[in-house]
Amino acid sequence: MRQTGLMARLTFCAAGLPLCAAGLPTRRAHGASAQPGARPVGRAAAPRAGPALPAAIALCAAAALALAGCWGGPADDGEDDAADGASFEAAPWPMFHGRPDLAGAAPGRLPRKLTLRWRFQADGAIKSAAAIDPAPLDASGRDARVFVGSSDCHVYALALADGRKLWAYKTAGGVEAAPLVLEGAVYVGSNDGVLYALDAATGTLRWEYETGGQIPGGANWARSPQGDRTWILVGSYDMLLHCLDAGTGQVVWTHETGNYINGTPAVGGGRIVFGGCDALVHILSAADGSPVATVGTDAYVAGSAALADGRIFVANYQGRFFCIDLETQRILWHYGDDESPFYSSPAVGPRQVVIGCGDNKVHCIDRGSGRSLWTFATRGNVDSSPAICGNRVVVGSGDGRLYVLRLSDGRQAWSYEVGQPVTASPAVSGGWVVVGGEDGAVYAFGPEP
Repeated sequence: MRQTGLMARLTFCAAGLPLCAAGLPTRRAHGASAQPGARPVGRAAAPRAGPALPAAIALCAAAALALAGCWGGPADDGEDDAADGASFEAAPWPMFHGRPDLAGAAPGRLPRKLTLRWRFQADGAIKSAAAIDPAPLDASGRDARVFVGSSDCHVYALALADGRKLWAYKTAGGVEAAPLVLEGAVYVGSNDGVLYALDAATGTLRWEYETGGQIPGGANWARSPQGDRTWILVGSYDMLLHCLDAGTGQVVWTHETGNYINGTPAVGGGRIVFGGCDALVHILSAADGSPVATVGTDAYVAGSAALADGRIFVANYQGRFFCIDLETQRILWHYGDDESPFYSSPAVGPRQVVIGCGDNKVHCIDRGSGRSLWTFATRGNVDSSPAICGNRVVVGSGDGRLYVLRLSDGRQAWSYEVGQPVTASPAVSGGWVVVGGEDGAVYAFGPEP
């Protein structure tokens, strides 16, 4: 389905508030009103120059830093599947929540003890989830790269092994969206309303596409029906989901919604699924973007949906978490107290889903019944989206800590104090955990060297 033009009318959320302004303080309206369209590379054939940037700071595992991490001995019993001195599966984490269905689950296991390997300091808060390209990856991190955006208006490429800055690309707005690394390119949106396609090796601009509003959510991808083309999917505050040709940035189709799109669209089962400030879950055909159905949630959706086994898992700002049948669009169960908002997006385990909440807790819910399995209380809002790896859940909190919990029972296995809120979502790959903080730093934890 192809639609053109931007909606100029004032649109209201279910709660009657203009454009979600009261409910999404970190998703402010963007003043851009330009029509969407691809900008030719000729306009900016190389990365635009920016101010001098700080170098990556390689930190040793000194005692002062080691004290910031805390391991919980009682949780390390016979059920624990974390490993010491083992090889770790070198699977990529190339986008928000790791893969197109946004399940947020990494294969393999985490080391029994994570060690701070390095810290990179940017000039602005890191709210962007990182992407990891192993290329190839072993436990040393050799040759692997980390891609992440910052509120300082840069996209960074860092060496996973030691945090060295490989390149930085200057945008015209803060970058809260997670990068998508695919086929040698990095696709990332910015609060300037532009989706950038950068060369992953050099940071050189391949093309850029301007939407009519800021882009807070990460991009996803799908194959064309013939399988010969790659499509990039991204939502914007112009109320459109955009489908672009990955090679050229040209529009394939757009889908118009009733309000802002905040999260990353999920792709799976021949469908594209996403929510937004129109309080609807939109289900489109992945073949051509034509609408299949919408499901009402009664409040706007700030995060992303996850897909697993023919079900949609998605939460709204009113404190409700839903399980929806992808084929019939029937709500199978809902969970929540109707009081505390969900900004977080769910991670899907073998029999459970895990999500952070504005009630300062991490919630683990039975996939089949919607019954609570456990909750873990932090001292701040949990807007970070969890990642699952084996029997571990990794998640940040507004209390300034990164937590590792046991998936089986929610007991704390480890935490690390950043000191400023951790609203970014962690990336997990090959025994490494990479996450940003609102202190402007990117932290990389891995096996002991």
